[in-house]
Amino acid sequence: MAEEQDKLLPIANVGRIMKHILPQNAKISKEAKETMQECVSEFISFITSEASDKCHKENRKTVNGDDICWALSSLGFDNYSEVMLRYLHKFKEFERHKAKQNKDSSSCEEKDEVTSYTSSAPLELGILEKGGSSSSKPQ
Repeated sequence: MAEEQDKLLPIANVGRIMKHILPQNAKISKEAKETMQECVSEFISFITSEASDKCHKENRKTVNGDDICWALSSLGFDNYSEVMLRYLHKFKEFERHKAKQNKDSSSCEEKDEVTSYTSSAPLELGILEKGGSSSSKPQ
């Protein structure tokens, strides 16, 4: 039983994600959280296994974001794949921008560290919305 629990996402995290999308006064039963925990853990394993198989066939040891997007698409989750590819692209752009800011600020010797960290990563995926546009709801 303990070994099976080790393969699941932490139930507190699952519950927090579920609460985020529901109205503030909604309650979630323990059974609902456990069911969702099993489902999302299985989904992640399914996608990761497909991506890992691809990497193995290509003699690579590291699964990357593009591999996950490919696996989503190849397993018929095209809508998720498209959104994830857009997110991955935005995230890479953000990381490049952050690295450039850090490089510039370190050459100016602690110019203004607070302002260089005010922007946040593009965390909104917009999966639940039609058209792929992200919501304005904070994460």
